[in-house]
Amino acid sequence: MNCHYVPVFNPACGPVYLDMKYLLALFLTLSVFAAKAAFILIPMDDVQKDHLKSYGIAFWVLKNGETVDWLLNYRGGSFMTQYVKKTEDECKIRGISYEVIADAKANEIITEISDPSVNMDVVKLEKAPKIAVYAPKERFVDNDDAVILVLQYAEIPFDIIYDSEILKGDLSKYDWLHLHHEDFTGQYSKSYRRIKDQPIFIEDKKAQEATAHSFGYQKVSQMKLAVARRIRDYCAGGGFLFAMCSGADSFDIALAACNTDICGAVYDGDPADPMAQSKLDFGQTLAFQNFTVNTNPYSHVFSDIDVTHTRHIRREDDFFTLFDFSAKWDVVPCMLTQDHDRVIKGFKGLATAFNISKLKPDVTILGELKSAGEAHYIHGEYGKGQWTFYGGHDPEDYAHNSGEPPTDLSLHPNSPGYRLILNNVLFPAARRKKQKT
Repeated sequence: MNCHYVPVFNPACGPVYLDMKYLLALFLTLSVFAAKAAFILIPMDDVQKDHLKSYGIAFWVLKNGETVDWLLNYRGGSFMTQYVKKTEDECKIRGISYEVIADAKANEIITEISDPSVNMDVVKLEKAPKIAVYAPKERFVDNDDAVILVLQYAEIPFDIIYDSEILKGDLSKYDWLHLHHEDFTGQYSKSYRRIKDQPIFIEDKKAQEATAHSFGYQKVSQMKLAVARRIRDYCAGGGFLFAMCSGADSFDIALAACNTDICGAVYDGDPADPMAQSKLDFGQTLAFQNFTVNTNPYSHVFSDIDVTHTRHIRREDDFFTLFDFSAKWDVVPCMLTQDHDRVIKGFKGLATAFNISKLKPDVTILGELKSAGEAHYIHGEYGKGQWTFYGGHDPEDYAHNSGEPPTDLSLHPNSPGYRLILNNVLFPAARRKKQKT
């Protein structure tokens, strides 16, 4: 008998001879089936073609009812999720680098991460957070806010809300809130001399005054204080707050000035309180204390929290460094600092960085330029919630000026500075129980 055939017993008709080539093909098919890919790994190290859109995929998976494992400090903070063909297809559509791996490889990765001797951990993301951006809707079309730009680029859905929605109590609908580069002190970014005759300033001033009056406030500064308090209460109740640029320092300045008037007459019709400094209440703030406010209405400086006007750092030397936190013991700051680079290019804004000497003792510094005493990226807890403040205007535009076109993020898909924003966006998904105000 030909040795290429082997007998296989069939109870109905006795032995049946099958070609060994057929059996080998069948064996290989079954072997491939047995080793069928069970997971999708989205690496976040230097092999990733588009780091920013990778966050969008993670969010998309959560929106579709699946979970995502965030592999802290593994290949730049990679994502891993159960294999689903539509997820693989979506990765291809969005141009994201991914690897299809089998159960055995996934288990090998988890085992490596679980080793007590390595600075890695796994955080399970369970539910896509509902995102809100605090920004004026009428100026949204041409908005150059970094958070709005990166949410749009990563294809992460969000709602725009502003003073009216917050005063009506709509914050309870959201898990995460970003503060547009706003001035919560009611001084319109202290740019009176530069913009007083510009139509956009005149229209904005009229619109904000109308909103304030409709809610029973005589001044915009009074309305902004009420909004800031609502936002602080939202955070205390379990919300996640993120702010950049002047949205960070002016928020705390407004809260501290709750018992005095720091606005000049050009902004609210009467002069600032000459005793304003002595009346500041630092017990009301989230991040900053013992700062000095600048009540000169014609100066761009809000206070000595921001270091923009006192720093002397050349652009080529302007970098800040992320701290290396323990993934197993300091999980929250470790999540917020996941990146493929640990040294981040500096960038300016109305609030470029925060004076370390003005931080409250319980504030965690996530990124700093230590030699200059600057904190660029900070975090803290307030009540049941958490907040993160990030200095500067645009991580890929060193000195962005008003009126310049917004950054095209398709030219910066691997931006380490923008990744820090998206770490915050995914952060609430790790919470096991959704909390409301």
